Amino acid sequence: MRLPRVEVVGPVAEAWNRLPKPVRWIGTLAFVAFLFVLPNLTIPIIDTPGSDFASVLFFPVGIYVLIALGLNVVVGEAGLLDLGYVAFFAIGGYAMALLGTETGIPFFLILPLGILASMVGGLILGTPTLRLRGDYLAIVTLGFGEIIRIIARNTDAIGGPRGINQIPHPPSVLGFKFGVIDPKPYYWLLLVVIIVVALMVRNLQRSRVGRAWTAIREDEDAAELMGVPTFKYKLWAFAIGAGIGGSGGVLYASKVISITPDNFLFILSILFLSAVVLGGSGNMPGVVLGAVVVAYLPERFRGFAEYRVLVFGAVLVAMMVFRPQGLLPSRRRAAELRRGEQSPEDVVGGEELAPT
Repeated sequence: MRLPRVEVVGPVAEAWNRLPKPVRWIGTLAFVAFLFVLPNLTIPIIDTPGSDFASVLFFPVGIYVLIALGLNVVVGEAGLLDLGYVAFFAIGGYAMALLGTETGIPFFLILPLGILASMVGGLILGTPTLRLRGDYLAIVTLGFGEIIRIIARNTDAIGGPRGINQIPHPPSVLGFKFGVIDPKPYYWLLLVVIIVVALMVRNLQRSRVGRAWTAIREDEDAAELMGVPTFKYKLWAFAIGAGIGGSGGVLYASKVISITPDNFLFILSILFLSAVVLGGSGNMPGVVLGAVVVAYLPERFRGFAEYRVLVFGAVLVAMMVFRPQGLLPSRRRAAELRRGEQSPEDVVGGEELAPT
């Protein structure tokens, strides 16, 4: 098993990639260990007004990280613009709520069932629509996200506008009890799921599937001419991304114990997409960092009361102006933006091109 190379630009990443493999393994394992003990630490710089970030806010931050990893499969890897990704988050949440309250199925069986239900939702959406491209696909996915929310609001069997209450918590594991008093077990469970998802996505990137996604993202017509079954691989991206989003919905519902259609508004799709773009579309470390920033900043600015969303938006706009490639862009994205900033004279070495 090879240690993944951190595919970002900058001197820190270059220095990391030049380190011997054992050193990088030790560094990676040490960082993972640090993440597991982080809720037990008191770090004033990340505590937010009115909230203990280390013990409470890690859960919403973790949810954003997990959802952003799933959306990155669709947007960053396959190059498909999805504006209704919150629909799969909702499907997973309602699967947890319904199965947990009506059937008594154990949580650790509901989790894969919720993932499966979301993947089916991805296939239902993708099968008739993935022959569309660009803005047309974005509009259809936006509509799908709203349709799922409206169906939930108007279906009495799943609670209608009141939603579903008394969703059961996961059972105790190794003495760790899941409940509303101590959120740390949820953080550790979520961290395990994020690590599993990240490893799965990394392996997909290196596989034939990942290479097909890259070809589709760069030039779908050329990929088709080269014999790549583009529709099949786009459908795979939609299904896998939907499944990851569904896992986030299951974990979210099991924590909050009560969900309504208003928990799955369109603005969440925009925030998830902002995390992917802000961090660096197509680069997992960047996407993770972008999700942390998008989830954390509104809480950091909570002291601004009604102005905190304005401050948050101003920070995002400033990022798009001064660093459009994202916080940690992939090499490909950074190179594209550098080429876009070059003048024709720069591209041809300052010599004038003459017709032949």
